Amino acid sequence: MQLEGKTIVVTGPTGQVALPVTLALAEKNHVIGLARFNDTAAKERLEAAGVECLVTNLADGDFAAVPTDVDYVINLAVVKSGRWEVDLRANAESAGLLMAHCRDATAFLHCSSTGVYEPAGTKPLLETDPLGDNHRVIMPTYSIAKIAAEVVVRTTARLFDIPTTIARLNVPYGDNGGWPLWHLEMLLAGMPVEVHPIQPNLFNPIHEEDIIASIPKLLEAASVPATIVNWGGDETVSLEEWVDYLAEITGLDPAINVTDSTIGGVTVDLTKMHDLVGPTTVGWKDGMRRMVAAQHPELLS
Repeated sequence: MQLEGKTIVVTGPTGQVALPVTLALAEKNHVIGLARFNDTAAKERLEAAGVECLVTNLADGDFAAVPTDVDYVINLAVVKSGRWEVDLRANAESAGLLMAHCRDATAFLHCSSTGVYEPAGTKPLLETDPLGDNHRVIMPTYSIAKIAAEVVVRTTARLFDIPTTIARLNVPYGDNGGWPLWHLEMLLAGMPVEVHPIQPNLFNPIHEEDIIASIPKLLEAASVPATIVNWGGDETVSLEEWVDYLAEITGLDPAINVTDSTIGGVTVDLTKMHDLVGPTTVGWKDGMRRMVAAQHPELLS
């Protein structure tokens, strides 16, 4: 499926994941971005790329200004305030209200997280594996709010017969940043990166280029009941490995602090994603080098 000449609503378009996605979609589509747009420069950048920016507070659930005759909705917004009332309204309730408002859309893509899974060490997790409060140690509301959002999206898809895909994203990164960039910034500041004692801490980092490339097929896979699929990079990589690699290419000290006060690894089985979307193409070393080049080119010189 080609996304061209479509009207697409994207929530949270200034975010780390959503910004490159929104800019890419806007090249050949009419994209409507929903956010509070507190960052004026980010709003201006999106508008310069042709994105129609509608100032919206998702937690309020007021979508009166959003047109209903849209082709697709891509929900990439995430609120991590740590306040239960705010995060449940902004992440879960808002998703259902937006779906109800855009109920005639061809498909709805909801970006969830592999942070919804019960921790399982180095076991690759299937979409049917147990869910749990994975991120509580660092973000007390995150996992539960994400699980709540999935339930709301699943229910609304059935209620209004909206073809829906729920994609559980695992460590997105790229030129626009991501969790590995946080680790690079920590190394740059002389701070140790915290890793969980159940080692290796395995993940499936996925580059923004592969995220963008997979969106048309994730929308095509939408169904009622909702399609649920893991969304990650083909290479299984440990946090320890990428910290060592970032240190190697920048000459920084790869300081590690082993502690149970951080999240453990979450690696996923990608069989279903491969069936629906196909493989990813950006190797993790190439992707992370590109990330460093975009964010800190001076470190590669």
